[in-house]
Amino acid sequence: MTALPPKYVARDPLASIPTELPYEDGENMESSWHRDQMTLLIESLRVRWRGRTDYYCGGNMFIHFSAEQVRNRDFRGPDFFVVLDVDGSYERDYWAVWEEKGRYPDVIVELLSPTTADADWKVKKQIYEQTFMTKDYLLYDRETEELTAFRLSEKFRYRKLIAENGRLWCESLGCWFGPWEGPYLGSANRWIRMFEPDGSLVPIYSELAEVEKRRVEAADQRAEAERQRAEAERQRAEAAETEVARLKAELARLNNSTP
Repeated sequence: MTALPPKYVARDPLASIPTELPYEDGENMESSWHRDQMTLLIESLRVRWRGRTDYYCGGNMFIHFSAEQVRNRDFRGPDFFVVLDVDGSYERDYWAVWEEKGRYPDVIVELLSPTTADADWKVKKQIYEQTFMTKDYLLYDRETEELTAFRLSEKFRYRKLIAENGRLWCESLGCWFGPWEGPYLGSANRWIRMFEPDGSLVPIYSELAEVEKRRVEAADQRAEAERQRAEAERQRAEAAETEVARLKAELARLNNSTP
């Protein structure tokens, strides 16, 4: 069979991608708050799902998704992202979709700044919606303290979610995202944290001991309440038995005194 001319030979679209993919651009994060907020989200999820290796979360990490994107050095590095149902037992320097069985992030959080807000709202939002098809996209503007969330609809378009009590639901992670004020890494600030479906705060490692202490105290209180309930029930039973015995004795006395 005559070989096809070179222009008709099928080529692997990824063949031109360099073996060594870049994983940093040398640029610093917008502020120490941005860095710490990213770390806080990563730590929160790792604590919440400690012991699990069926997901991967990262932050400020390049996501490579096409040969054209790599050649153009059009890098996308979400501040925080989560990919579900993957092997998360090892670290990556970057996330290359074709090396991860075609998996894109299920959740992305972008922390806005004056220099990135426009891209986060327009260019990135379009890519995350139409190319990544990321199910949950959240944006937090520290300047306005506004948290916004989008959920991918059945028509593969983002639908803006409505906050409940100041928090927004993330379906992919099964938790709330909302504001929290307090210290983290030595800095007292307003942060975005994760909350359980019941509204309780998802702890970080430094808070686990206090959470465990409260859990034990609550268990002890429940046990004490149960002990008191059982003791009260025992006393009621004894009082009832005593009353029955008294009534029987009184009945017997009355029967014996009847002529």
